[in-house]
Amino acid sequence: MDNSENQILLGNMFGFCDDIRKNYAVDPRHYLYGAVKRGLRNADGTGQLVGVTGVGSVQGYMMLDGEPIPMPGRLYYRGIDVREIVSSHIDEEVFGFEEVAYLLLMGELPKKDQLAAFRQSIGLCQSLPEGFNENIMAKAPSHSVMNMLSRSVLALYAYDEIPDDGSIENMVRQSLELIARVPVIAAHAYAHYKHAYMDKPLVIKNPRSDYSLAQNLMHMMRDDDNWTDEDARLLDILLTILAEHGGGTPSSFACRMLTSTGTDMYAAMSAAINVVKGRMDGGTVLSALNMFENILDNVSDMDDDRELTEYLNRILDGEANDGSGHIYGIGHAVYTQSDPRTILLKQAAGELAEKRGFAEKFRLMDNIERVAVRAISDRYTLRKPICANVDLYTGLVLRMLRIPDDLFEPLFCVSHVASWSAHRIEERLSGNRMMRPAYRCVAQYSQYVPIDKRG
Repeated sequence: MDNSENQILLGNMFGFCDDIRKNYAVDPRHYLYGAVKRGLRNADGTGQLVGVTGVGSVQGYMMLDGEPIPMPGRLYYRGIDVREIVSSHIDEEVFGFEEVAYLLLMGELPKKDQLAAFRQSIGLCQSLPEGFNENIMAKAPSHSVMNMLSRSVLALYAYDEIPDDGSIENMVRQSLELIARVPVIAAHAYAHYKHAYMDKPLVIKNPRSDYSLAQNLMHMMRDDDNWTDEDARLLDILLTILAEHGGGTPSSFACRMLTSTGTDMYAAMSAAINVVKGRMDGGTVLSALNMFENILDNVSDMDDDRELTEYLNRILDGEANDGSGHIYGIGHAVYTQSDPRTILLKQAAGELAEKRGFAEKFRLMDNIERVAVRAISDRYTLRKPICANVDLYTGLVLRMLRIPDDLFEPLFCVSHVASWSAHRIEERLSGNRMMRPAYRCVAQYSQYVPIDKRG
């Protein structure tokens, strides 16, 4: 397309867009009629019930006489409190994410021989298909690692001899392969991204069979091998606390919705990945970290609650940071008094933060958490208390581990593959009905007008 054709196209597009702005406008009052669930949320802030699951559970309040009563947050994997899981892994000084993946996928905690076989299976599945790197990633690099990850997962369909087989055995086989391969694809996608857009040498690191998944991530995603098992254990804990969130996350819902149509594993998994790619989902981790750095640059005394409050209010007014009016990492749809993932992450990161020179930043982040909760509560009439969510600290932890920013969202996907697989299998076995939501049409009825009679 030459420059003149491009100018014509752009001129047409601008005209089309003006029409779209006019024709797509929907009066907000329409949402008040017919009990429309905006964002699938009820009027009292609770989630619209769309299914049942045995995979995970989130508790942030109790219901009493139809009213939500705030409580400390709880997160359960297959009925087991995630706090117990993390505490056990810390006490035993083990890499426990594989145990969590087994629990979510298989539905129960593994015995020693089962966990050993599971780890062995993951190790055997880590290698990507022959020619995959060259044909899928190298020939069409993208400035988005998440884009490369989602389409690479989708491309695995072409390398699977029986991709549409919906038997339990085949779904478990596909799940194991994806648990093993998604971390490798994410790391290799980042290597291609650096080579194509940062003019860095192309260095592809393959996983090691003697490493845990967290160790392999540190090995493949870091530019150097200057990391310790202590670093990898903190990453292991982060993966563990992000692995599942009660089935109500947009990514899990997307995976289940596509599964309900009868589509294949790779399509459903790619859809879930693309949900995380959204700026209002996985993108909030980096937004919270950028906000933190913006506050550090603009508040002279982070220990002065008055100065910090004034700047946070400027953020809420849309006058500071990115102009969105949001304090990222504060508030949650379910949790009220506390987010258990935030508590666990802060506890796990504390000792290492001291060694890595991040103790002061964690203390200052704690100041932001405390003052922001108060500033929002003072400004708005809230139905329930608010607390910091795990996004507030996740970016700082990953920065401390020297994980590149472009891998923040891919890491979330790595942590969720076993959970998404479990939700897919559960939907196939117990759903048995295609999800088909309803939208009420508010367009005005009108007559068709022949083109030569239109004004």
